Amino acid sequence: MARMTSLCFVLALAMFTIFFSPAFSTSRRALEHPKILQKGFRVRLKHVDSGKNLTKLERIRHGVKRGRNRLQRLKAMALVASSSSEIEAPVLPGNGEFLMKLAIGTPPETYSAILDTGSDLIWTQCKPCTQCFDQSTPIFDPKKSSSFSKLSCSSQLCEALPQSSCNKGCEYQYSYGDYSSTQGILASETLTFGKASVPNVAFGCGADNEGSGFSQGAGLVGLGRGPLSLVSQLKEPKFSYCLTTVDDTKTSTLLMGSLASVNASSSAIKTTPLIHSPAQPSFYYLSLEGISVGDTRLPIKKSTFSLQDDGSGGLIIDSGTTITYLEESAFDLVAKEFTSQINLPVDSSGSTGLDVCFTLPSGSTNMEVPKLVFHFDGADLELPAENYMIGDSSMGVACLAMGSSSGMSIFGNVQQQNMLVLHDLEKETLSFLPTPCDLL
Repeated sequence: MARMTSLCFVLALAMFTIFFSPAFSTSRRALEHPKILQKGFRVRLKHVDSGKNLTKLERIRHGVKRGRNRLQRLKAMALVASSSSEIEAPVLPGNGEFLMKLAIGTPPETYSAILDTGSDLIWTQCKPCTQCFDQSTPIFDPKKSSSFSKLSCSSQLCEALPQSSCNKGCEYQYSYGDYSSTQGILASETLTFGKASVPNVAFGCGADNEGSGFSQGAGLVGLGRGPLSLVSQLKEPKFSYCLTTVDDTKTSTLLMGSLASVNASSSAIKTTPLIHSPAQPSFYYLSLEGISVGDTRLPIKKSTFSLQDDGSGGLIIDSGTTITYLEESAFDLVAKEFTSQINLPVDSSGSTGLDVCFTLPSGSTNMEVPKLVFHFDGADLELPAENYMIGDSSMGVACLAMGSSSGMSIFGNVQQQNMLVLHDLEKETLSFLPTPCDLL
């Protein structure tokens, strides 16, 4: 039996025994610390609900509300791509769950931005603002920076914008599906991440920014696969992130460049191919071939998670969506199997905002849940119990941190917690390595 703080993790008869405190938290396995090459740079990430006095389940509920809006935006992107190329403005996912600190300009001005693996553009609010939302740091004034420069309409990055116009420079407009939007000038600036400064990074200098989707930060940093993203502009073939548990006050980590590398000989690494979609080139698609609950491989049709030529369907991995969303027919099978294997009454009150919940016995301090395995192409990823079963003994419930979707499926960040998630764009692979993220 491996013991981590006050929590225990036991595998018995293909079941996890979970012991929990009054706030309910699950245990995790003893984790292997990866060997990381000391080059590149790192950025600390902070959860958007950090510092709030919330239980783990309450944080999940907040995330689910944000995630449903994000899910609709992500699906809208795929729908637009599969139906018509004549659109007013690109529809993008928008807000996420994690904030990163960086600085812009010379001299550098520090601000927080939303980290988003589902889009490409880097942008922040700029003076003079015709319409700007409130932010906790001063709005960036390009006139005070000696390294600011507008990009010409003929530049390659201007041409890479989904929609642009040419007036006083290369002008962009992004719409985020819930009537949030940003509009401004595409420019070049020096960005600073910790002690690492990167000159000539293209970013959106937003003078007209509307909606409630971005109030957590002063802009957004896109980590998608398109040419405008931070990853593409740095020409770094590798990046990774490591997310602490949703109720953890410790910071998560983003690693860029060779610092993202891990010990490839580790037997704990699970690696699966990244799939590219011409219709949605920014997303990180994975090939999910099946799911097991306990010892039962569910009868999910192989085509359920297939990515279609028009950009519909498929499964993406996303740091900005809290829980995993599965295509409805697959989710129904998962929910049915958990209900069958967990010997507890189903909670049908709907009070948690999650679809599958169980009523805990009064005064109970433990429960058994079946193991959960995602069968990716070439990688069987068995999740720690805390990465899919969330509960709160004060509410008397324990819930599956998953939901249903129609069309696109998403592998969310709760399922990724305490794993180093490595994107290798040179090899076109994605790897999972169980890692104590607070020690990176």
